[in-house]
Amino acid sequence: MTVPAFEEYVPASDCPCPGCADQRRTAAGGLPVRYGGHPAAHGARRAMVLVTAAGVVLGGGVAESAGAPADPAPAPGTGVPAGITPLPDSPQGVPGPLRGSGAAGPPSAQSAAAPRATTRADIMDRAKKWVTAQVPYSMTKYWSDGYRQDCSGYVSMAWNLPGNEWTGSLAVYGTRIARADLQPGDILLFHNLANPGNGSHVTIFGGWTDSAHTQYTAYEQTKPHTRKQTTPMAYWTNSASYVAYRYKGLSTGKSGSEAGTEPFPGAAKFGPRTRNAFITRLGTMLVARGGKRFYKIGPDPVWTDADRRATQAFQRAQGWKGKEADGIPGPDTWELLVTGTGHDIPAASGQSGSKAAPAFPGRGYFRPGQSNSHVDKLGKQLVKKGYGAHYRSGPDPRWTEADRRNVEAFQRAQGWRGKEADGYPGPDTWRRLFA
Repeated sequence: MTVPAFEEYVPASDCPCPGCADQRRTAAGGLPVRYGGHPAAHGARRAMVLVTAAGVVLGGGVAESAGAPADPAPAPGTGVPAGITPLPDSPQGVPGPLRGSGAAGPPSAQSAAAPRATTRADIMDRAKKWVTAQVPYSMTKYWSDGYRQDCSGYVSMAWNLPGNEWTGSLAVYGTRIARADLQPGDILLFHNLANPGNGSHVTIFGGWTDSAHTQYTAYEQTKPHTRKQTTPMAYWTNSASYVAYRYKGLSTGKSGSEAGTEPFPGAAKFGPRTRNAFITRLGTMLVARGGKRFYKIGPDPVWTDADRRATQAFQRAQGWKGKEADGIPGPDTWELLVTGTGHDIPAASGQSGSKAAPAFPGRGYFRPGQSNSHVDKLGKQLVKKGYGAHYRSGPDPRWTEADRRNVEAFQRAQGWRGKEADGYPGPDTWRRLFA
């Protein structure tokens, strides 16, 4: 006689029948309260299905169940500090389809093998939408686009995944890369295997904020809402455990906005016997990234060997070799320059290292009506860096519209736009100008 075997039953995530739908609700309700389960349902167990063979009488050995569905991964949590002070762990939801008005298409797990194509610019544009909207953090609520309002739901949205993922499944959609290779749109992921509910978190890399690559702009979903903040590499806590990933569906072709607001004009615009405004723009950006020593005159619209050598030095600073460092800018070179990311051109062999920038005195010194030594120092440095075109006389200690326009030109050369290029120096402008 055979003893009936019991197996744990987990309903298919995409089965529309009422029975499976009810089981999914029961399973979700059985989650602990700290992971989003309902208090009244806490402690409930999944339904058990009695497996018997027709005509088999009780008794004898135990029949082993074969092909039992895998238990879904436990719901993790995210250790999400605000600033330097860590917050309590914030749990996140399990993988699942989109919800609400965005709930179109099959569950995400079915589409992992064929990631949707997207570009870096599109990833960052989606990430910025939640920052602008200040989407409140929640592991149980879903934004109007159908994505869950926690850290992994935010990355799922930015990567345009077909469903909501969690820190334990996001890596399936990415390729592991070195931290030194991080570019906007990549992610930094920490999934705590030992205890997913303790510290697991994920952020979107938005670009380096210092030449030493010790800090970066992190886009993340955290309490109380989505934020964009300068963050130590890789995070405030558990930094050593974060792994860098690049989305597998990243398009190699550049969209119209792939290089910020300045799409790559094409390799034909650069090289011997070319003359155009893009060459001036290239040279200006290269000077700002440490390439001034290559230019005795310029930058200007005529392509010269100085442009080629400066471009090649920047490419080699990224670790590129061969055709990737031939001195002719391609889409990747242009993108790093206009977004202010990647490695700066190092000092020449035998050249003294760059001096530390003087301390930023404060924004109040650089306003209409102000006259002080800091304005004079700023103006002289602008001229030294090649950004003194708007001075008819001076510079001098008086703050004028010429100062503002020269600062604005320098800021735009860093790839900044809007309020970041308003012509009034802040700490980052000051640091880069005096680097």
